[in-house]
This record gives sequence, structure tokens and C-alpha cells, in this order.
Amino acid sequence: MDTQTQFRGLSNELVSKSRLENGSNILTPPKKTPVWRLFLEKFKDPIIRILLIALILSFLVACYQYFTGIESGNVFLEPAGILLAVLLATGVGFLFERSANKKFDILNQINDETAVRVIRNARVVEVGRQDIVVGDIILLETGDEVPADATLLDAVSLQINESSLTGEPSIGKTTNPSQFDKDSTYPSNEVLRGTTVIDGHAVAEVIRVGDATEYGKVYTGSQIENQVETPLNKQLKRLSKLITYASYLVATLIIVGRLIMYFSLHEAPLDWLQLGGFLLNTLMIAVTVIVVTVPEGLPMSVTLSLALSMKRMLSANNLVRKMHACETMGACTVICTDKTGTLTQNQMTVYETVFYALGDIPEKKLELKADDLSRIIKENIAVNTTAFLEKTDPMHLKVLGNPTEGALLLWLNAQGEHYEIIRSSAKMVEQLTFSTERKYMATVVDSFLHPGKRLLFVKGAPEIVLSLCKEIIVDGKEVPAEEYSAHIDQQLADYQAKAMRTLGFAYAEIDKDQEISCFENGQLRKNLPLKYLGIVAISDPVRSDVPEAIQSCLDAGIDIKIVTGDTPGTATEIARQIKLWKEEYTEENRITGPEFGLLSEEELEERVLKLKIISRARPMDKERLVKALQRKGQVVAVTGDGTNDAPALNAAQVGLSMGDGTSVAKEASDITILDNSFTSINRAVMWGRSLYQNVQRFILFQMTINVAACLTVLIGAFLGSESPLTVTQMLWVNLIMDTFAAMALASLPPNEEVMKDKPRKEKEHIIQPTMTRRILSVGFLFVVVLFGLMQYFKYEDISSLKDFDWNLFVQDFFRFSKDGHGFSLYEKSLFFTFFVMFQFWNMFNAKAYKTHGSAFKGIKDCLDGFVLVGLLIVVGQIIIVNYGGQMFSVAPLSLSDWIIITLVSSLVLWIGEIIRFLTPKKSKTI
Repeated sequence: MDTQTQFRGLSNELVSKSRLENGSNILTPPKKTPVWRLFLEKFKDPIIRILLIALILSFLVACYQYFTGIESGNVFLEPAGILLAVLLATGVGFLFERSANKKFDILNQINDETAVRVIRNARVVEVGRQDIVVGDIILLETGDEVPADATLLDAVSLQINESSLTGEPSIGKTTNPSQFDKDSTYPSNEVLRGTTVIDGHAVAEVIRVGDATEYGKVYTGSQIENQVETPLNKQLKRLSKLITYASYLVATLIIVGRLIMYFSLHEAPLDWLQLGGFLLNTLMIAVTVIVVTVPEGLPMSVTLSLALSMKRMLSANNLVRKMHACETMGACTVICTDKTGTLTQNQMTVYETVFYALGDIPEKKLELKADDLSRIIKENIAVNTTAFLEKTDPMHLKVLGNPTEGALLLWLNAQGEHYEIIRSSAKMVEQLTFSTERKYMATVVDSFLHPGKRLLFVKGAPEIVLSLCKEIIVDGKEVPAEEYSAHIDQQLADYQAKAMRTLGFAYAEIDKDQEISCFENGQLRKNLPLKYLGIVAISDPVRSDVPEAIQSCLDAGIDIKIVTGDTPGTATEIARQIKLWKEEYTEENRITGPEFGLLSEEELEERVLKLKIISRARPMDKERLVKALQRKGQVVAVTGDGTNDAPALNAAQVGLSMGDGTSVAKEASDITILDNSFTSINRAVMWGRSLYQNVQRFILFQMTINVAACLTVLIGAFLGSESPLTVTQMLWVNLIMDTFAAMALASLPPNEEVMKDKPRKEKEHIIQPTMTRRILSVGFLFVVVLFGLMQYFKYEDISSLKDFDWNLFVQDFFRFSKDGHGFSLYEKSLFFTFFVMFQFWNMFNAKAYKTHGSAFKGIKDCLDGFVLVGLLIVVGQIIIVNYGGQMFSVAPLSLSDWIIITLVSSLVLWIGEIIRFLTPKKSKTI
């Protein structure tokens, strides 16, 4: 294809002019729901609606008491406090959802930055998809997504997947009018935005961009999937139902207990107005206990953890396209990885050339002579390719397209040969692009370097290309292929033992007068007079960080399997270099694609867990491998960068595409590894496991408060005491649990130690036995202390904790007489603050769950998250106690009492620190 001279493309001035006249290549997003409506939707929560009913009833009672002169204007403070708490509960959740949606919008826009190859100023360059304008000349290859509607200028074996628009998975496109399909939905010489190239390549001129494209006309906007029900979601739903039913039971018992105590303490005749107020207060307490207990913060904790993980993983070169993938990576048990670019550097360079036609002496820099065979080799490399070189600056060339083919062009350039001149001067007749099925590429041209001749050039897997040839040219002489094949096989084995990628070259002279195509059914016709020229060895060194990353995954109980199109020798050598292949492994641990295909389903399931390497893999082999592993109960992640990887990426629980992969692969994946590094995959696993651990920490924290709050209020109801925690106070506690704690614990940075654990079992309960023991033990300890304080305040008049009498505390603990008094505002403030500070310090214990060390370990990394939220809780409590007054039923505390409460409540943390210090490292879950 003459892309350098025939198509010059737009100049910079014409690009700017076209953008002004025809617009940019960005789709206008669908109209969004108004912010006010999104906020009102937060009030659809049944619990919030119950609170609103209680608010209305409380307000009506307050109006009655105020306008009849029974109470002063302070009576409106309680309904005002409920209103404030409701607004906080709905407002904070709304703000976090808004923030998450903004992150999603940013991630969605990244697709507009996908690189597209265009011709501008007579040069092939890459620009972002959003920068494409009408009139641009775009280059399309197999696997590319068409960036805008365009008319074909040149096309070779072009097949387009139009399923996104028409439902047709394969449509032939051509520039030949005689081959146009009159019944097709869209013109045969047009390609449309959103469709993908599944075979061949083309040059096209953009005719419509953005909203004017066919895709833009039907565009309804796509959001990154964030509602996928994962195993964790299912676990949380079951847990939420259990807690909800338990809270309903506790609320019912509170109502029954308070009514029993009310009628036992009040003699007839009853004051119906007083009874009505008591019933309303009882109902509000019961409802508030439900609000406090129901874990509505769990979904927000998960969502927030996922959103934070997405943001942080992006900084670690993991672009998460589907939110659930963050979590699922943490449960991964097997990673099926390709080789090139993931395990290796993907910086292909020609290591050695062995062209038998020019002499059987390998040289790293072979000087191509001006004889016929040298010109044939040059033209084969320059013409039989889909890669380009872009001059980024006077000293550097960048490969656009396949890295292996780019390495050949760079090598040719190093010999002082300009591939652009050869390619643009040779007239292409027909072409078969490279595919993983045939493993070679073939191009027929009217030669430029051999005027008057029509030549067929073939390049591909050496053993495949050799099988197509009857003769080998050695030192200018034609030798039967079978006489030299053993020598070639040995050379290939030597290169493959060094993990070299090898390419074989062949050519044939074709009669220009014959009208028969060289191709038949997507393959070379048989009996073509192909002659083998030689091989080129291309090196792609292993990334320096890969062995350590592989070992980290193996230590974490994750099995690694290499699935590659390379030869068995190359694949095994790479596996050895990254320390995946061990000396004790046998042929049972590796297999080739053809052998893999011959396995029955029963044989495959028996062997699949033992396999470490699949070489010469075909497109469907990887997908079959994934499904076989899943049937064995494995959670599978798959890496891929080509169109042929899409089925496996779709089938896996987590598909990992490469940053320089095809658009088809990226669309099929859940996460895109921007730097193609296995280390980034390793970190994705760590993030997923850490996310799950943070959710467990939040559950541990909340369930402990649930036990303490419910039992404290329930005991108070049956003892005839007024509730030690008012409605507004419990709503503040609920805000701490469901919002602030979710913020604090979800924002904890990833924990490297999770990579020392084995993957969690699929049916494992999220509340592990150690968590249950801790929830019950700490929760009951809180209840005992809080009950003691409740009894002490009931029978003693307390104006300062400096006058605290331990003997009276023990005596009052077992005292159940009716001569007690109600709590003063100061006593309510003390009890309320004790309760909140107990939870504040216990949040540090929750942070330390499953860490081998102190709760203060890594605290510097939590300053903008955990520590900041912790300070917010303390500052909020100080403000409420000092300025909450009647609204929160509190009175300002003295500085000495603040100090005493802080020191005493901090024992929760120090006891936890001592237990963690004394617990053996292997069993630390405190």
C-alpha cells in the first residue's frame, strides 16, 4: 500500500480548519439526571422514610407542647436534631456517590485518548481518537477499532465486525465497485465508528466524526459497569439480611420492655398525653436502633473502597474499566499470561540474521549486497509488513504496529535502506495478513527492485514457512528442502533455547500473465514455487522485575500459566528465566496447542491444574483453558493484547489487556495494564486482597458497635431506665459507623502482607471465626462497662469524673432498686462521650486486624484518610458536646473530664496492642 506518497494527509492548518467546520470526534454524553433529583433519591431508603415519619410526629408533638404552654421553644430542638442527622446521613452518602460518578466519567473519557495512526503532513503519526477530524487519512489494522466513519481508499482482505451496529460479526469491505454488496446495511466501501477490524488492513478517509457518525446517532452513553454482583456483594447481602432481622428483633424487645416497665411504674389513672409522648419516644428509640444496626454503610464502604482502588490502581498503571475487577483480582487463584510484552520487554531487536541464500554465516549486521537475492530480502522485509516507523526526533524512530515487524524495519533502516521508498514504489497485488491460525503473512507485488517481475513474499513461523517450500537457496544454489531441514531445525532449537523469536522468509516468482490468485480460502495455494531464504532471530529480553513478581504470586498461592504462540523451546526458556519452570517438571507440565486440542474434556480436566506452559497456542486454546480451570473451581485472570485473545478475556473472571493491545482486546477486558508489566498485575492482586481486608475491618468495627449499642439500650429498657442514648445521639453514632468509619477504613493503603496469604475460598464466610470471637468479646466488654456507667449515673449525682468512686461503682452495678433518678444533661454527655470515644479507639484496633504489628504501623501513609477521619470524629464530638445543648441532650464537659474520658477509653486500644504484641506472628488476627 502506498501510504507515503499516494496519501499525504492533512496539513496542520487543514486539521484546525476541519475541526472548526465539522466539529471534534467526541460523542456528546447523554443528559444527566439533575443533581437535586439525585439528592432526593437518597430519601427513598425505607429507613430514612421511617425517620421522616418520626420527625413529623416529633414536630407535631413539639408544636402541641409549645402552643399549649407546656414546654418552651427548646422543645423544637429534638426534631431539629433529627432533621440535621437525617440530612447528614443522606447528604454525606450523596456527596460520595457524586465523587465516585465523577471518577467514572473521567475513566470513561480515557477511551477518547486511544492512539490512532493517521497520515498528516505526508508522515504516519499517532494521535488521540478525539483529535481525528473530517478529511484525515487513517490506517487500520487487524484488531483496531474504527475511530470515525470513513470511506475506504485502499483495502486488503478487509473484514469488519459490525455487530455493534448491525449485529453482523463479519462483513467484507472493499474498494472494488464490482464486489460491492447492494443488500448490505452500510456501503461496502465505508467503515463505521465503533466497529472493529477482524482481518486485513486498510487506508480510509474520515467523512464523519463525533455525533455525526452512525454510532453517534444511536449513542446513549456507556458507563463503566459498577453494579456487577460479585461474590463479595452476595456475602454482604446475606450479612445485611441477618443483621437487619436481628435489629428488628432487638427493636421489638425494646418496645415491649419499655411498655412493661412503664405500666409497672405508673399507677392508674393514666395520663394519655404522657403515654402518647412515651410511645412516640419509644418508637423513635426503636427505629433509631434499627438505623444504627442496619449496615447501610456496607455498600458504601465497598463502593468507596472500589472507587479509591480504581484511582490508586490507575497511578500504579492499572486502568480499571469494570469496578468489580478490583475485588475479583483479590480472589484470583490462577493467572494465564502471555509472554511478549508482559513477561518480556517487548523491545524487539534483530539479534542475528541467517540468510542461507547469501551464505550460511550468521552475522548481527549483515551487509546486503546489490545482487538479486539481497534485493529480494530487502523488498520482502519492506513490503511484506503492516508496521511503520515514526521519526519522533532526528535521532529516534518509533515503531507503529507489530513490534516484531518493526524490529525488521529498524534493522533494515540500520543497513541504510529506506523501507518507505521500497514499499511505496512496489505495487501491491494482493495480501494475506498475519493470523495466529496460519502463522504467516504473504504479499504479492509487482516488484520495484526487480522491474517487470511479480513476486510473492512470505514471512512467518520458520517451520511453517519451510513446510510450504520445496527448495532452499544456499549460496545462490537451489537445494531440496528435506536435505537442509535438519540443519535448520537445529539452528531454530539453538535460538529458541535462548528465548529468541524466529521468523522464516521465502519468496516465489509469479507469472504476471496468470489470472489465478496465489491465495485460496485464506491460505496460500498449494504447489507454489516457494524458495526458502533463511531466518532472522529476534530477541526480547525478560523484564528485570518479572522473576520477583512471579515469585510473589507463587508465594501468594496463585498458579501462573504461560500461554504463548511461541515455540516450546522459547516458552520453556522464558519460564526458566523467570523461575516458573522447575527442574522436576516433565512433559506433563507443558503442551503445544495442537496437542492441547486433541485432549478430551476428561483428559483436560485431569491435567489442566498441572500445566505450566502452552506453546504454539491457538486463539481458542486459551479460552478452553480458562473454562476448564473454572470448572475446577479456579478464579482465573487472563492477560492478552490481540484480537484473538478476546474470547479468553471475556471468559475469565478478570480479563487483563495490555496498554498497547488492540481495541478489541481492551473492550473485552476488565483491567488494562498500561505498562504491560507483570508487576502491575501482581499489584492488582494485592489491591484486591487489601480491599477485601478493608471491608472485613469495617464489618468488625460496625458489628462491635451494633452489639454494644443494641444491648445497652435493650438492658436500659428492661431495667426501667430512660435510654442512656437519645435519638439524636444514636444518629450521630450511626453517622460515625456508616459514613466516617467507611471513609477511614476504606481509605487504608494496600497491605503488602496480604501477598503472603493463600487465596480465600470461594464459599468462605466474610465474618471469620476470629472476627466473631472478637466482635462478641469486645462488644460484651463495652456493654459491661457502659452498663456500669449507666447504673452509676442512675444512682449517683455526678458533676465531675474527678469525684468518681470505684466502690460506689461496684455497689451500683448490682443495684436494682426503684429509687434511682433520671440522667442529668451532664451525665448524658459523659455517657455519650464515653460511648463515642470507645468506638474511636476501637477503630484503631479494626485497622490493625490481620496486620502483624501495631495499629500505628504505617500510620504516616494514612494521614489524608484514616487519621483525618479520626480527627473529624473527635472534633465533631467536641462540637456536639459543647454546642449541641438541648438538641443532642448534652452539656459542655470540663477539660479534666475530657482528659479522663480520653485516657480511660484509650485502654481499648492499649489492651489490643498488648494482645497483638503477645500473639505469635503466624496467628495474628487481632
